Amino acid sequence: MMNPLYDADLELLEEYPLIIGVDEAGRGCLAGPLVCAAVVLDYELAFDKLRDSKQLSPTVREVLYQQIVDSCITYSIQVIPVEYIDEHNILNATMEGMKRAILALGITEGLCLVDGNRLPALNAPETNDLELRSVIGGDGLHASIAAASILAKVYRDQLMLELDKEYPDYGFATHKAYGTKAHLEAIFKHGPCPIHRKSFAPMKYL
Repeated sequence: MMNPLYDADLELLEEYPLIIGVDEAGRGCLAGPLVCAAVVLDYELAFDKLRDSKQLSPTVREVLYQQIVDSCITYSIQVIPVEYIDEHNILNATMEGMKRAILALGITEGLCLVDGNRLPALNAPETNDLELRSVIGGDGLHASIAAASILAKVYRDQLMLELDKEYPDYGFATHKAYGTKAHLEAIFKHGPCPIHRKSFAPMKYL
């Protein structure tokens, strides 16, 4: 049986020349960058295990990441650093990251499905024929958005593994900078490190 996440995309492909899926990873984290991804899948290939990245084990996510990268028509991954997040706030950082991811594809027409309830402003004349559509819970509804969520999540997790070596006191390799009990305890014990988001609680109160 075909993965049902592809059904909605294939229906839209009857109306649009191509579909871009867009998602982010790290929005709710206390430290580290935000990562946004955009991808155009090759619908000749369908992956049975493709799901919202949060529903998959790290091993399955990594396998799918490689399969998507190897088989997709094109993709883009953009990293928004902590400094940008603190200066512009997380919502604006998310919109900027998604915008950069979409524009980096160089695609001028088709349908762009963006996870969430907000849309980035592209402000590029050449993208006037690109329709943007926000989809709440899109990574559980569309294969294209699920694929983007996997690209963003795996890429960001790898970044956090590297940052864990630089800042070993915080456990970034384990919790990837989400606000777990262990992470909060480490912040209160050691104080924030340079990659903690100063505009987020509890850092802004410390």
